[in-house]
Amino acid sequence: MKTATTAALLLTLATSLPAQQKARVDGIGGFFFRAQSPKTLAQWYSDHLGVTVTPASYDGESWTQDAGTTVFQPFPAATKYWRADRAFMLNFRVKHLDALVAQLRKADIKVDVDPMTYPNGRFAALEDPEGNPIQLWEPKGKER
Repeated sequence: MKTATTAALLLTLATSLPAQQKARVDGIGGFFFRAQSPKTLAQWYSDHLGVTVTPASYDGESWTQDAGTTVFQPFPAATKYWRADRAFMLNFRVKHLDALVAQLRKADIKVDVDPMTYPNGRFAALEDPEGNPIQLWEPKGKER
């Protein structure tokens, strides 16, 4: 009898715990922004960064990112970390920063590599053709 009562109590506790926790999002499902030339810009991201163009129908496959750390961080309005006339900076995780930088430079895209290696990895900065800031991040250690 005690075993059945204990099991019932444990089952009640186990099923009630999620109700006490807040619901949360699982990840970023999309990144949507305005562009002067959306099709051209989407193709640029596909050609140079491998972010595939969104399919025209629900039958096609959208870009799938590798699992890994995603930082979601509002910055102060006066930050100097990227251009003041842009509200956001897009950061992409990369496995081989040097290889991607070489590929971008070969396509005549200006890329500035930060010479420092930080505890969380290495970084490079560039802009897309419409001037949106992009940061490339090669994570280090557990961030990979």
